[in-house]
Parts: sequence; structure tokens; C-alpha cells
Amino acid sequence: MRVGMGYDVHKLTEDRDLILGGVNIPWEKGLLGHSDADVLIHAIMDALLGAAALGDIGKHFPDTDPAYKGISSVKLLVHVAGLLKENGYAVGNIDATIIAQKPKMAPHIPKMRENIAQALGIDISQLNIKATTEEGLGFTGQGEGISSQAICSLYRIGKLEEE
Repeated sequence: MRVGMGYDVHKLTEDRDLILGGVNIPWEKGLLGHSDADVLIHAIMDALLGAAALGDIGKHFPDTDPAYKGISSVKLLVHVAGLLKENGYAVGNIDATIIAQKPKMAPHIPKMRENIAQALGIDISQLNIKATTEEGLGFTGQGEGISSQAICSLYRIGKLEEE
């Protein structure tokens, strides 16, 4: 078994959609980034890529490549799922946290779980998503940005070998 962790943060700004877990959340601001800036999926992808020792999202989807401008992070996650399979790994479980002062995430978490589980081809029971605030502290607490953390476990599929 392998374990990986991921972290991502993006600045909140006007005139952008707020997309987390592939869900467009109605809010006055959105996250600034080259892609859709979905910090939840970005943290999950980095955890998965890290556990498989395949680098990070910057290596696979550079923000200098116009092909990724405005792209849905769900599409990128599907690609990461393919990389895992090609390299003989399957997801054991994922646990992720969204850190945001506002808006409330709880109403959107079931759809986020559904989107992410479907993109990875895993059962929804293998994925947990939760949210917390920073009690008004720091850049997330002051509403300047949103961050996310994720941890995952992977296991070998096909040919077994000692790790």
C-alpha cells in the first residue's frame, strides 16, 4: 500500500465561477487559476500522483500550456485515474478537507463525492469530503482564498510486488 497527500490553494476573485469537486457553487466570487481552479480536485490529484510517485499536477498539466486554460478539473482527474491504472495502482480511499470561511459547503458535498467517485471509477464509500472554516483567521478565514488538503491510499493491481 502507498499513501499520498495533496494541498492546493487559490485566490478568490470577482467574475469567476466557484467550482469545487466539479460543482458550480453559487457565490459572489470564484477561484482564480489557469484551469477552473478546483482546489479540492487539485489536492486529490496531487495526493494520488504523489502516492504513485508520478510527480504532481504541475508536471502533468502545466499552467503554461494553453490546452489547460479553463479546463474542467474533472477531466484532468479522469486522466489521473488512467495514469494510476497504467502504472498498476487502484485507489484504496481518499479523505479530503475544504478550508473556506464561506460559502457553506455541506449542501454541495454529496454531489462533489458523486462527481469525484465517478471520475475515478471508485465506489463513493471510498471517498470522504469534509469542510471547515478558519474561524476568521488567515487568508482563508478572511475570505481571500480557499484551500484544500487530501490524503489517499493506493494499492497494487495486477502483478503483486513488495513495496
